[in-house]
Amino acid sequence: MKKSYPQVTYGAVYYRRSNPPRADWERDYAQAKKDGMNMFRHWFLWGSIEVAPGVFDWSEYDAHVDLAARNGIGTVIAEFTESVPEWFFHNNKHCFAEQRDGARAPYSGMGGSCATGGFVPGSLCLDNPEARVYTERFLRELAGHYKGHPGLFGYDIWNECNYSPNTCFCEHTQNAFREWLKAKYGSLEALGRAWNRFSFSEWAHVQAPRFVGQYTECLDWLRFRKENYYKNFQWKASIVRSADPDARITAHGVAASLDYTYGDGNDDWLAASQVESYGMTWVMGRKGTEPWKQWQAVDLVRAASRGKTFWHAEMQGGPLWLQPQVVGREKADGRVATAADVRLWNLVSLAGGARGVLYLRWRSLLDGPLFGSFGLYSNDGTPNDRSAAAAKIAHWANSPNTRALFAARPRKAGVGIVVYDQAQEFNRIIAQAGAQKFYARCQWGAYRMFFDARIPVDFVHFDDIGEYDTLYFAYPIQLDAADAVKLADWVRGGGRLVCEGLPGYFGDGGHVGAAQPNNGLDAVFGVKEMSVEFMPDIGERIRFNVACGGGGAAGCPYIKEVQDVPGGLFRQSYTITGAEALGAYTDADADSDNEAAIAYNRYGDGQAMLIGTYPSEGYFNTSSPRTLDMLKALLAKIGRLNESGLAASPMVQASVNEGSDGELFVWLVNHGDKPETAKLPMPEARGIGEVLWGQPDAASFNDGTITATIPAKDAIVVALNR
Repeated sequence: MKKSYPQVTYGAVYYRRSNPPRADWERDYAQAKKDGMNMFRHWFLWGSIEVAPGVFDWSEYDAHVDLAARNGIGTVIAEFTESVPEWFFHNNKHCFAEQRDGARAPYSGMGGSCATGGFVPGSLCLDNPEARVYTERFLRELAGHYKGHPGLFGYDIWNECNYSPNTCFCEHTQNAFREWLKAKYGSLEALGRAWNRFSFSEWAHVQAPRFVGQYTECLDWLRFRKENYYKNFQWKASIVRSADPDARITAHGVAASLDYTYGDGNDDWLAASQVESYGMTWVMGRKGTEPWKQWQAVDLVRAASRGKTFWHAEMQGGPLWLQPQVVGREKADGRVATAADVRLWNLVSLAGGARGVLYLRWRSLLDGPLFGSFGLYSNDGTPNDRSAAAAKIAHWANSPNTRALFAARPRKAGVGIVVYDQAQEFNRIIAQAGAQKFYARCQWGAYRMFFDARIPVDFVHFDDIGEYDTLYFAYPIQLDAADAVKLADWVRGGGRLVCEGLPGYFGDGGHVGAAQPNNGLDAVFGVKEMSVEFMPDIGERIRFNVACGGGGAAGCPYIKEVQDVPGGLFRQSYTITGAEALGAYTDADADSDNEAAIAYNRYGDGQAMLIGTYPSEGYFNTSSPRTLDMLKALLAKIGRLNESGLAASPMVQASVNEGSDGELFVWLVNHGDKPETAKLPMPEARGIGEVLWGQPDAASFNDGTITATIPAKDAIVVALNR
């Protein structure tokens, strides 16, 4: 029988052979138990276990799983077939991935995150039958060895769920690509027409493109490669499941679905669909400590998990020295973590719905470039003020008094930000744009718009748009024809859409539609393209106004006109064919008498609003309050202005969690360095039942509004009476 999850999983990554020192293990486990920890994850390195062909040294790992059982701590086995035995590397170089330049397995390197050998650039190619034989043998030995052990909880498959963008180009992968193409196109002739390669005479002539460009073959290659890696991911998980059906299977990515889905395979939705629980590595010292950043990562992974348990699987617990992401940044920006930082980072993830926290290191490595980094406890394993802050949260999160709180989940927002993989994919291959992350910047900018306007919002994968009645679609530059129809049908059925410019400009295979908006979307938006400009290098000059005082679903009760709103990247203007013009460009080249910058249209039972540029990019660059006014005006126009009503410093964020039986909880989190007072209207509540985190008198309830003073880098958590 599978073990049940703790109320809140709490612990750390502990052992990465050969750190920490063996002499300290028993003491460290006892300290972890004392501090309320219930889970450790260890890196089970193939290269450190199969010391000779068919000879397995489990001794040190056995000691950890035994210690876990004695201390009531579950063990998550992180399988690391990426670390290969030295004998295997030297005898089987043909099993490794071929890189873009044709190189293969140049050397066996050291793993910087464990200071242990056996890490080969490009790693194994699991399309190679021999590589699969050796990988399967190790995974079956691993799962068979620990099956039924009382200290075992489950397995973590494919650490951080990503791959190198430069692999693999070996003949085994090429053959798998050809089979994928056969299934998609049906014949070599059809493939040749799609790729504009009209002289293929046999399938062996079809090659994966070594360099990505704005061509159909490159889009096919990127899509195949991602699907193929996740097929191999599922294969590894299936081996472990077959060998140990009672163990849980988890995985974790890096919350990068807005940034690296196609280049590096970070697809949180796809990864989460293949496991029982999911998580993220999120290191504030690498990402920055601006309040919106961690919230968006948590919201993203919660959405990707689609109701499954999700964890902050690797959280920073200590300093980060000398790494390129921190050079030049202030010490307080996550570089030297304090006890207050650890407390705040925990509270944000838990408020956002994470039901587990594991630190990257229980204590830091003593070797390699990450020496002294991330450790919650001191280098010698002794407690400190950071570990004391963590222990307080660990005990609180697993106390009987908070059982209902952690059974609750964040309330679904009224608006969803669309996550559309193909648009990110296409952005990656627009060579003219260089290495700019336009898609990611627009998605981050859109999230920040809602975050700073205090309008609740969720991320929603395009496959799931039917679950929301209001969508914001940032950077919709590429849209396949079938998906354009799906979007149109969603609007026709009553959906409310706010869409940025150039929707579906590039269709299937990256083909530019001769008529714009493309693939029938002109009817949805009630416009035709008048002009378009692709000048992202000077896109910051784009400005437009909003004038929507009347008509629509609800008029504009808040703000009717907004001047000089920043756009960005690209500029599309429209001729009105049935819509209502809501705004015009105001930049130097504007012809405001003839071209519309914003249009509002009734389509079937729904509403569609089109903005000809990218206010998400504009807000990412400028943080202009005019963008927030624009957002409120447009949402009011379609009858979906739903502010949380939080009146406080920009450092305070609210999260409302609901239980399955209607229980209601409010988290008020203060990111600032000083106490802040916040007011949050909660008209559905009758009063405060209990303050669950904070002083008993920290919050009051009058006239349907919660008022609380939140200490610096802390939170107030209350249970409400309904």
